Amino acid sequence: MERVRAIMNTLRTHDSVSVTELAAEHGVSEMTIRRDLDELAQQGVVRRVRGGALSLLLRGEEPPFGVREREAVEAKRRIGEEAAALIADGEAVVLDGGTTALEVARALADRRVTVLPLALQPVMLLAAAPRVRLVLPGGEVRKGELNVMGPLTESSIKALRFDTAVIGCCGLSAEHGLTAHDLPEVAVKQAAIAAARRVIVVCDSGKFARTAFGAVCPIGRLDVVVTDPGIPPEERDALAAAGVTVKEAA
Repeated sequence: MERVRAIMNTLRTHDSVSVTELAAEHGVSEMTIRRDLDELAQQGVVRRVRGGALSLLLRGEEPPFGVREREAVEAKRRIGEEAAALIADGEAVVLDGGTTALEVARALADRRVTVLPLALQPVMLLAAAPRVRLVLPGGEVRKGELNVMGPLTESSIKALRFDTAVIGCCGLSAEHGLTAHDLPEVAVKQAAIAAARRVIVVCDSGKFARTAFGAVCPIGRLDVVVTDPGIPPEERDALAAAGVTVKEAA
């Protein structure tokens, strides 16, 4: 049935679904949606909970960079500015790839900082920045994303020490921690986190509804999460309980 397939597609990008929201989206009764979710529960796709269901599917793919670049544009800009404001002049920063981290690079372009970017987009953006000391890693370039990865990238990071690592993610939750789709990028993120005194994660609130295939680190390894006001309250509370500072870029 087309509606059930559509619900499954939603479950590939969200950790949970609401009966009320699905009923409104598909123009059917809540009873009909409950029957659909019961059917998916019998197939082992979801676990039914009060008011909806929890996805049992891992998300193994991510939308292309060009698609993500057009999502939550204003929220990412504000997140980038908020994260950049946490970085002091003179700091050495390892800067992750991804669309939100690119906004951090944009906000750092006029600052006096040392930056090692992990993707080509921020390299091009910061190359002409007069006060930025730009350090380039080695490694293989991932097609489409233009992130750098592989043993050369990891060894470049491990040879240095940073004040701050600014890390993006594909998913973030108290249960699963920081996750990413691409396994070589998981290793690069882990190297960046290990080489930095402070870890700032930048992500829009939509990432709290997702869990990707590769586990990067638990939330307790993070110092600050910069997101937007749409962060689920239970995730904000869980981060705070783990000692992570949450900043909502309004």
